[in-house]
Amino acid sequence: MNGKRPQHLHPLGDNSEAENITMTKDFRRVENAYHMEAEVCITFTEFGKMQNICNFLVEKLDSSVVISPPQFYHTPGSVENLRRQACLVAVENAWRKAQEVCNLVGQTLGKPLLIKEEETKEWEGQIDDHQSSRLSSSLTVQQKIKSATIHAASKVFITFEQYLEPFFNIPTNNYSQIALSPVNYHESHVK
Repeated sequence: MNGKRPQHLHPLGDNSEAENITMTKDFRRVENAYHMEAEVCITFTEFGKMQNICNFLVEKLDSSVVISPPQFYHTPGSVENLRRQACLVAVENAWRKAQEVCNLVGQTLGKPLLIKEEETKEWEGQIDDHQSSRLSSSLTVQQKIKSATIHAASKVFITFEQYLEPFFNIPTNNYSQIALSPVNYHESHVK
């Protein structure tokens, strides 16, 4: 035996990216047999796919495999993208609100004259008070996802031009909140 074994399990399929998988192997002789340990670290962007692959590995390899609990993180730039998304949603909500007011009074909404982001907020997690006292290692996967979710809010002020009157400002002050979940659990909340 030359220390190499063919790999027959391909749970990731052909569309997995090589840079998201790292593998270390330890192959040694123990008495009259060979012992191999492999550690595979995979970065997932879809929580469901991670669960399916973990289940597949446990099913095929049974007790010879140990699956570590997932670690959640946000990719570089994702928080900035979340802030930008929250601002855009707030602007869209302000425009919709101004449009409804104009329709109510029989006027036509014009272009925005002033758009100002007045306030941005972001915070991580929303664990209930009785859960926050527990150690993070004892949290369920759903609680870990909830605590690693980043929320962002944006408050904008917009002044619009209005048609059919020489000049009429409709100032709107709108607040939007949106959330970004960790990388291996993709869900957004818009309030």
